[in-house]
Amino acid sequence: MNRRNSVFVLSCLAFGYAFLYIPIMSMVVFSFNASKLVTVWDTANSPTLKWFYALLCDDEILGAAWISLKIALINATGSVILGVLAGYGLARFPKFRGRASLNAMTTAPLVMPEVITGLSLLLLFVALEQETGWPAGRGVGTMIMSHMTFSMAYVTVVLRSRLATFDLSLEEAAMDLGARPVKVFFLITLPIILPAILSGWLLAFTLSWDYLVISSFTSGPGSSTLPMVIYSKVRLGVSPEVNALATLTIGAVTIIVVGVSLWMARANRLAQAP
Repeated sequence: MNRRNSVFVLSCLAFGYAFLYIPIMSMVVFSFNASKLVTVWDTANSPTLKWFYALLCDDEILGAAWISLKIALINATGSVILGVLAGYGLARFPKFRGRASLNAMTTAPLVMPEVITGLSLLLLFVALEQETGWPAGRGVGTMIMSHMTFSMAYVTVVLRSRLATFDLSLEEAAMDLGARPVKVFFLITLPIILPAILSGWLLAFTLSWDYLVISSFTSGPGSSTLPMVIYSKVRLGVSPEVNALATLTIGAVTIIVVGVSLWMARANRLAQAP
């Protein structure tokens, strides 16, 4: 009976991985296809890199990629700062006026449909512009603020979960030895929760890089992000350049994930070493 269960579990696991990764691998394979048809392999010609060269010569995609990278970097950094403050306050101060409201506001974006969030942010920016003149139209600035509003909720949840399992005796020992609370935070607390902060930063960066619905509501002329450009191209048919772009993105994500995993594994080994 146990053997049957193990075979069933392995079969389900293999089916799940195949369902997830076979389409991705097929897209990577067809990015080297010489034909313009993305679903038909050109058997008359050998695999080629011409679509990668065409991608690097596409000013529209390169410009959108630069905008997406700039927004994602600023959003991830700002979301980590706000998320650390919110997560630290919710985890360390269980009783203060407005705690329930802060907790609700930091978790509401997680369950709110992106269409509702994007529409509400658009109406907010339009109302602010009419009343105060700021922001002057929609663009990169409004997209950064909208992305940060959504991403900081994820960072707050990650940091709050890490602080909930934090050993407070370490901070108490440092303060007993004469360290001030600010020094304790930067020398004791911050290094310990640094992996969680890094995870939150990477999560916020990835979410911002992938946002489409919210960006569509809060963007303006000349501020189209990479997902928006890809979506506009896919509506007219998938081009080989999109496959090449997906391959480069998958390669970059793989390198980052493997690098971060190795760094965290090494940090854990050093922490556990006698």
